[in-house]
Amino acid sequence: QVQLVESGGGLVQPGGSLRLSCAASGINFSFFTMGWYRQAPGKQRELVATITDASITNYADSVKGRFTISRDNAKKMVYLQMNSLKPEDTAVYHCNALRIAGRRFDFWGQGTQVTVSS
Repeated sequence: QVQLVESGGGLVQPGGSLRLSCAASGINFSFFTMGWYRQAPGKQRELVATITDASITNYADSVKGRFTISRDNAKKMVYLQMNSLKPEDTAVYHCNALRIAGRRFDFWGQGTQVTVSS
């Protein structure tokens, strides 16, 4: 059974930092592209950052220079370090695991709430 479990969300003031974690189980983690996506109220889910199996990273323009995605294959963990947080970063952040190998393997976590407010 595949599980992606996010943690680390919470309430933070503008300009503050948070580190999100995602623990994966039930997948051959090192072969997956891992990603963080977010969904704000009334908006569609959007890509925040991804990291491939070769640790190539990609970021949404809105978070470049502020957020950093990383992975630890030995621990089956992916992280999102978020600095200089803005109110518009408020959303539910979801972890994603994706692999396309003959068929599409696409898994999601339940999400963790991040609220940026003074």
